[in-house]
Amino acid sequence: MQKPLKIAVLDMYDNFPGEGMRCIVNLINEFQTREGITIETQIFNVRANNEIPDLNHDIYISSGGPGSPLVLGEVWEEPYFKFIDSVFAHNKLEAVQYGESTKKYMFLICHSFQVVARHLGIGNITKRRSTAFGVFPVSQIDKDVKEELFEGLPEPFFVVDSRDYQLVSPNKKRIKELGVKLLRMEKERPLVNLERAIMAIRFSEEVFGTQFHPEADAIGMLKLLSSEDKKKAVIKTHGLEKYNDMIAKLDDPDKILLTESIIIPKFLNDAAESILHSALVI
Repeated sequence: MQKPLKIAVLDMYDNFPGEGMRCIVNLINEFQTREGITIETQIFNVRANNEIPDLNHDIYISSGGPGSPLVLGEVWEEPYFKFIDSVFAHNKLEAVQYGESTKKYMFLICHSFQVVARHLGIGNITKRRSTAFGVFPVSQIDKDVKEELFEGLPEPFFVVDSRDYQLVSPNKKRIKELGVKLLRMEKERPLVNLERAIMAIRFSEEVFGTQFHPEADAIGMLKLLSSEDKKKAVIKTHGLEKYNDMIAKLDDPDKILLTESIIIPKFLNDAAESILHSALVI
């Protein structure tokens, strides 16, 4: 009898209300229904309750969240980074001893992406001059680097962006040491003399991350964009025409709906195939 696929969701929202956790759980439930796989999902409230998973799960999704990724010394940080390091170490050991047998797969979203990039020394995390919030395109960094999680998406493709901080100035030496692949950067702004943020990284064969929100759905974004504070912020920064354009993009099957339907579902599918196939081989 096939064992259940065990997924740990690391909630980084610090009890702050948001749409991200709902979207992540929905995508996992949809995947379970679509593929007919038995899944056990466990949620860990990392920042509020200092809850950290162990390595007894197969797949990990670490969410976005509010606040600064530059704040040091919070109670959850040390155990969280020990866990992150243990995933990388475990996968290296498994590759040496057993091939692909029991590797752990992880997806890092926005806040998680930023703190892990900072922890690994991949680049600089800085505060943005203004908040990035809305629906924007992300562009390929190296046309020779193909990423299977983006197969089926146009060039560029559209994402939900919601952040006050950014990963910039990649450390080339450290990136080479780690074997990291930089995949996407924020839209080009020819009239703005500011460095473009790195928006997607393959940290390893098993660990992937985005500074945008691939889990975001149209329902959640419409709710956020309709709130008075977000509406005012977007209009102040981008203008009413851009705000209306963002609302229109939510129902466009070639934009947010497409991104949501491809990246995390494909990550789950690829991870599950590898894990279940390895279990059969063993």
